[in-house]
Amino acid sequence: MKKREPVTSIMTKQPYSVNITQSLRDVDAMLKEYSIRHIPVVSGENLIGMISKTDLERISFVTGIEGNRLKTEVYDQYTIEQVMTKNVQTVDVTDTVKDAAEILSFGAFHAVPVVDGKKLVGIVTTTDLINYLLDQY
Repeated sequence: MKKREPVTSIMTKQPYSVNITQSLRDVDAMLKEYSIRHIPVVSGENLIGMISKTDLERISFVTGIEGNRLKTEVYDQYTIEQVMTKNVQTVDVTDTVKDAAEILSFGAFHAVPVVDGKKLVGIVTTTDLINYLLDQY
C-alpha cells in the first residue's frame, strides 16, 4: 500500500457546490439529480460550509404528495446558512489519503472537502476511500 499517496489522487475534482444565496430546493434538486449526499457551500470559490442529504432530512416533514413525489414546504422556511454545517473539517491539497481517512474514520462525517487555502478544489467521500483501498488489492 502506498504510504504517502496524495489526497488529490482520490478526490473528486471540481465537486458540485452551492452558493449560500441558493435555496434548499436547489440543494435537494442537486442531491437527487447527481445522486450525491454532500454538497460544499461556497462564497465565490471559498468553502464556507457543507450541507448533506441528512441535514435536509433532519428538517423535513411531508406535507402532501404531488404525483410520485413527496411534497415539503419546510424548504421555504430555512436558508442554506441556517441548515449547513459551519466550521467544516477539511484537508489541504498537500495532505495525504491517510489524513483524509483519519478524519473520515474518527468523525461523524462521510465527506471531507479538499481546499487550497480557503478555495474549494475537491471532495473526498468514504466511497472514494473504499474504492482506493479496493484498488490496492
